[in-house]
Amino acid sequence: MALCALSAAGMLRIATTSFMLQWTHSVEKIPWQEDWQITPAGFVLTEARIQGSGAGMEPPEDAILRDGWYHYVPKIPPREEIVLAASGETVSGWKLCANGQCHELGITAEQPIKISQCK
Repeated sequence: MALCALSAAGMLRIATTSFMLQWTHSVEKIPWQEDWQITPAGFVLTEARIQGSGAGMEPPEDAILRDGWYHYVPKIPPREEIVLAASGETVSGWKLCANGQCHELGITAEQPIKISQCK
């Protein structure tokens, strides 16, 4: 399986079955991470982590605080596509990590970044 991330910089193709998205919350300046699996049903969010709370980013009641991060499993259905805003006005872009390598996306203002399974 592979994921394709389409941005203004072009197409990024990564052969993988899992990846992590990481970013810094634009208001609270707190790191957030999500682990995703690529399945036949689509992208499945398997775990999320956040290093704090506030401004619409409170961890759910079942979150577990471990090593300074709240860990939890979001209850959302599989996604065919993940769309990431790229305003260029936030404190960071998106970091997409897979296979031990990370790629910065959406650092500057551009059209939304679309992540899908490569056809």
